Amino acid sequence: MTVKIFIKRNVQEKNTIELTMLLKRLRSLTLSQSGYISGETLKRIDKPDESMVISTWRSVEDWNTWVNNEKRLKIQTEIDQLLGQETEYAVYE
Repeated sequence: MTVKIFIKRNVQEKNTIELTMLLKRLRSLTLSQSGYISGETLKRIDKPDESMVISTWRSVEDWNTWVNNEKRLKIQTEIDQLLGQETEYAVYE
């Protein structure tokens, strides 16, 4: 059964360019992951500093494999350090 992953981040305007570069690196890795189906990035209209990525995976196992991927973890650590807080994840089926 496919799963949807909601990834929420709060981004100060001054960090937008650096975050965009990190997310492009992350996305390029994601595209080659087994079980990855699609993803989209949204910006909240009433809170412009909030963004949401909705990622679709073939299974929660595929998602968990990706979440624990060493290369992903390295980039994710850089993202969290840049933002000054941990990224929020929610998994839905």
